[in-house]
Amino acid sequence: MSGAERIAAAFSGCKGRAALMPYMMGGFPDLETSLAIGNGYADGGADLLELGVPFSDPLADGPVIQSAGSAALASGATLDVVLSVALELSQRLPVVLMCYSNAILARGTERFVGEIASAGVSGLIVPDLPLEEAPATAESCAAAGIAFIGVAAPTSTDQRLAAIGEATQGFLYTVAVAGTTGERGEESNYSEVIARVRKHTSAQVALGFGISTPQQASAAADAGADGVIIGSRLVREASESSSPAEDCQLLVEQFAQALR
Repeated sequence: MSGAERIAAAFSGCKGRAALMPYMMGGFPDLETSLAIGNGYADGGADLLELGVPFSDPLADGPVIQSAGSAALASGATLDVVLSVALELSQRLPVVLMCYSNAILARGTERFVGEIASAGVSGLIVPDLPLEEAPATAESCAAAGIAFIGVAAPTSTDQRLAAIGEATQGFLYTVAVAGTTGERGEESNYSEVIARVRKHTSAQVALGFGISTPQQASAAADAGADGVIIGSRLVREASESSSPAEDCQLLVEQFAQALR
């Protein structure tokens, strides 16, 4: 089964409920603990897993994920380290890699895609890769059976959404709020964002950015999201907890219960 097929199977296996996709920073706070956190996500009821590659200038990320990325880099995390995490966790659930374009440019598109395919990665998100410059990466991903996942922002024009929606595979990463990743105290108008995006794609719509409580996750699902992505809240737990794997698993269980 290709990575794109694994993603499709994960969504269809949810049988009418939204898929839960927690995010984790690869190699944070260290390799062993990040593996334990990922396994805790799987044990806690995650349907897919978004795995971040630490980068020094993560323009889409707020302070919590930026800090985790900096700490991971300081502890020696590299793309190879993150792919070793992907290789183990992909045996349990589909892994969607989130990285910035420098990682692709540093190795070359074909080598990069070949390496992530060998690590069992099912999908790829590159938030700073413009649509106009994405075809080479998207084509390499398609040849390797990896879903190349587009990102739709609230500020995207209808014309832009149509192009992104047509190009995306697996699901469309839909940004719930303008700005960077991070916890938000209130729910946004999820229904409006989802309805607007859905007009421009046949792909599954997964909502992320600012969803940090089970109540917000439930509201996103009720608003029509096919998938719900939880990031900063879990990364903060991994940063602050004395037992990060156990406590992150408990949080994922709460989010999973909210979507059932």
